[in-house]
Amino acid sequence: MHNLAIALHKKGEVVTGSDDEIFDPSGKRLRMYGLFPEKTGWFTENIHPKLDAVIAGMHAKPDNPELLKARQLGIPVYSFPEFLYEHAREKTRVVIGGSHGKTTITSIILHILKKLDMKTDYMVGAQLEGFDVMVKLSDDAPFMVMEGDEYPSGPTDPRPKFHVYKPHIAVISGIAWDHMNVFPTYEDYLDQFRTFIDCMEENGKLIYCADEPSVNALVQQIQRDDVHLYPYYIPEYLVKDGHTTVFGEEGNFPVGLFGRHNLLNIQAARLVLQQLGVDDEAFGKHIGSFRGASNRLETIYHSDDVVVIRDFAHAPSKLRATLEAVKAHYTGKTIVACMELHTYSSLNRAFLPQYKDTMEEADEAIVFYSPHALELKRLPLLDKSEVTRAFNKKGLQVVTDKESLGHILHSRPSHNTCFLFMSSGSFGGFDLAGFIQKLANPLGD
Repeated sequence: MHNLAIALHKKGEVVTGSDDEIFDPSGKRLRMYGLFPEKTGWFTENIHPKLDAVIAGMHAKPDNPELLKARQLGIPVYSFPEFLYEHAREKTRVVIGGSHGKTTITSIILHILKKLDMKTDYMVGAQLEGFDVMVKLSDDAPFMVMEGDEYPSGPTDPRPKFHVYKPHIAVISGIAWDHMNVFPTYEDYLDQFRTFIDCMEENGKLIYCADEPSVNALVQQIQRDDVHLYPYYIPEYLVKDGHTTVFGEEGNFPVGLFGRHNLLNIQAARLVLQQLGVDDEAFGKHIGSFRGASNRLETIYHSDDVVVIRDFAHAPSKLRATLEAVKAHYTGKTIVACMELHTYSSLNRAFLPQYKDTMEEADEAIVFYSPHALELKRLPLLDKSEVTRAFNKKGLQVVTDKESLGHILHSRPSHNTCFLFMSSGSFGGFDLAGFIQKLANPLGD
């Protein structure tokens, strides 16, 4: 939401906002553009007839006093995705869907378009190198590229976000059940992707991962004759001396990413860009300079001896894929994997069995969860033994506070080690920067 506010401000619109809590980096960036509200909270006097529209984020409840006042005055109220759709109604809309890889695929597309000076509007879920905001809106860009997730659109709109965008070009990267709090069963979750396809514009183009059996099965069930199908597979590639080269019909090109899923993500982005007029020669010329999105298999420290990687992986399929990629890439190094149970699904006792054997590729495995997070989500407390049984990983260490995590990590030798931190949270506020500083300067000089 704060990125949308900044994007509208940069477009020349007058923007005001309300919230009961605003944390950094959102607060810092809002202040930078003079958009931070004078006082926090909800105030009906902020809503008046001169407003063109109100955009409601997920944090606002349906009985929010400002929302009620807007409806009373007849001011249009949009959810975040509704507003993006209205902005992009006359543009070619590209929507990247799937249980994993959405941010990376979207980021690759934007990176290549920027390198080629091709105008596009966009919305992406991570900070990208070379982009100051995660949302871009304009009047003249012919395309809008959007990362489309399955979560509800807003307090007054229960539709998954990617149902709202009605893409001309759509991607499904993979389907692996997650968000148990929203979709109680796998079939419920699968239905969202069926609807996503049904919501495509007439004669839409569906780019899908044919390497994923669940996606293939879904595509076989499509009832629409007007949807054009573009499958993609793992490309031929070579890894040598820690560098990956992809083989293509138009020649070979080096890439800065590694791992099976990232190679599939590259293929998905390549096919999307073809539909936008980018040929393989131009794609191959610029893909090598893409280094990834923030917190997506992001190398945050590297020396000849030690590597530290941060990744957003938290769902079982993502956890397994990330570990397989890191293990295959850093052969010869000891892989120390730290994973945080942070989301509603991951902390749910009924969902925990989905994590069985997901950390097998780790040489040393640590699972962190915070009892406070369970309280906030109003979930029953978990016993460490339940987590240990669920993961079924020999030697697994389960910790529930940042001090214990720090003790484990700081007390072990770091020689020839890759430390992998996987979470959508912060490991209870663990000082990752301080840990890296000690790795870089173990003597404290």
